[in-house]
Amino acid sequence: MKKLVNLAQGAIAAGAFLLSFGAMAAPGHGGGHDAVASIGKPGNPAKVSRTVAVDMTDAMRFTPDKIDVKAGETIRFKVSNSGKIRHEMVLGTPADLDGHYQMMLKDPGMRHEEPNSVSLEAGKAGDIVWTFDKAGTVAFACLEPGHYPAGMKGAVSVK
Repeated sequence: MKKLVNLAQGAIAAGAFLLSFGAMAAPGHGGGHDAVASIGKPGNPAKVSRTVAVDMTDAMRFTPDKIDVKAGETIRFKVSNSGKIRHEMVLGTPADLDGHYQMMLKDPGMRHEEPNSVSLEAGKAGDIVWTFDKAGTVAFACLEPGHYPAGMKGAVSVK
């Protein structure tokens, strides 16, 4: 009986360890709250400064791929997928996007429901509302496997 109790305790401890390791290894698609905070914050849709239309194509490009905003502006990105395959727009630092892309290679079916991204099937449209609260450059990319290294990326210059 004592062996059974020890075995059960060992199994519970191992399970708890594995669960905690998984939580540390995958803090979120965007690299955690600190990573998102470094590029701004989710915006209030009622306080949008302006709307920027962004088109994603099967040529693995965003149009426009360079966007200028002022620090403090809340932008509604009206994102459309004019292609025939799924695309996404994810805001982040280059390091965040690189790390997230590696995760996407391991799990190509991964879908996002985060305020700094929109993932769209062919012919669909969606929004990202984002407040850029400090000067710098915020990258964006499509992290579907193969799209990012093919050049499907851009930058928001915050002045």
